[in-house]
Amino acid sequence: MSQNGTVARPPSVAVSVLGPVLGLIKAARPRQWLKNVLVLAAPMAAGVLGDPRSLLAALLVFAAFCLAASGTYLLNDASDVAADRLHPRKRTRAVASGAVSVRLARVTGVALMLLAPAVAALTGDWRSPAVVAGYLVLTLSYTLWLKHQEVVELIAVAACHVVRAFAGAVAVDVPVTGWFLVVVSLAALQLVAGKREAELRAQGDGGTRATLAAYSPAYLAQVRVMCSGALIVTYCLWALNAHDGVFYALSIVPFLLLVLRHNLLVDRGMGEEPEELAVRDRPLLLFAVALVVFVGLGVQL
Repeated sequence: MSQNGTVARPPSVAVSVLGPVLGLIKAARPRQWLKNVLVLAAPMAAGVLGDPRSLLAALLVFAAFCLAASGTYLLNDASDVAADRLHPRKRTRAVASGAVSVRLARVTGVALMLLAPAVAALTGDWRSPAVVAGYLVLTLSYTLWLKHQEVVELIAVAACHVVRAFAGAVAVDVPVTGWFLVVVSLAALQLVAGKREAELRAQGDGGTRATLAAYSPAYLAQVRVMCSGALIVTYCLWALNAHDGVFYALSIVPFLLLVLRHNLLVDRGMGEEPEELAVRDRPLLLFAVALVVFVGLGVQL
C-alpha cells in the first residue's frame, strides 16, 4: 500500500519483460558490429560485390559474425561481472548493473553462438560455417584463458579481426593473398595495441583488467608504432607493385592519413573504443571513405 492509502500495483508483465530484453540488446553491443564490415574487405577488393549471389553470401557471413560477436560479448560480460562492477565505465553495462542476470546472459550468449554457424551455412558452402566455428573457438579461448596472458591476448584479439576478413574471402570464394593477410594483421594489431594503451592510461595502475598491469604505456606505444611503420610499408608495396593503375597508388594517401590520424587519437587517449572513433571522428571517417573510393575505382577500372 502506498503512502496515500491506495494499493500499489505490481509492475506489468510487459515492463518486467521489456527491461531484460532492452538490457540484452545493450549487452549485445550492436555498435560494435561495425567491426564485422571487415567481412566485406576481400569481396570488395576482388570486385565481386556487384554479383547478387556473392553479395548475399557476404551479407550472410556478416550477419553470422554479428551473432557470434554478440554471443561472445554476453559470455564475456557474465565471466567478468565482478571486475566490471569495479570499473568506472563498465559497471554501467547491463550484466554488471544487474539489468540482465548472469544466467540469462550465458543462456542467450550460447544460443547466439550456436545460431551463428547455422546462418553462415545458408551460403551453401561448408567452409563458411567452419570459419565461423573457428572464430567461436578463438573467442571462447580468449574469454576463458587467453585474455589473462599478456602479449598473447593482443595477438588473440587481433586474430579475431583477421578471421573476419578471411571469412569474407571464403564466403565469395576468392583467393586470400599474403599481402592482404599481412595488411589486415598489422592493422588489427595496431588497433588492439592502441586500445590497450588508451585503457591503461585511463585506468592508471591497471584498473580492473589484471593483464593491463603487465604493460606500460611505452611498451604498447612501441608495439603500435612498430605496427604502423610495417603497415604503411606493406600497403605501399602492395599498391605500387601488386597492381597497375593510378587509383591504387592514390589510395596510399588516405591510407597514410588514416594510420597517422589513428595514432594521433590514441596519443590523445581516445583509442579505448576504436569502433566509436571510426564513426565519431570526422577526419578519420573521411580518410576511410576516400580509401574505399580509390580502391574501388582501382578494382573497377
